[in-house]
Amino acid sequence: MKTISAADANRHFSSLLRDVATGEVVTVVSRGKPVAVISAANHEDAFKLQAHKSLVARLKSQPATGARNWTRDELYEG
Repeated sequence: MKTISAADANRHFSSLLRDVATGEVVTVVSRGKPVAVISAANHEDAFKLQAHKSLVARLKSQPATGARNWTRDELYEG
């Protein structure tokens, strides 16, 4: 994954699009904070799938925390 400033992304947009078209995923930062992730349109599904797999793997590796002293019915009481 490549990171680029918003100013550089603006100046080199054509080059940025060429990189994205070849499969590069680019994070655009403004004042040091990520503001956008640019990926190829057909690559987005694969990117989301990988992010989902990564999240599920991380959650499975962590122990459950917190008290579970409520019932399902209590969750839906209005």
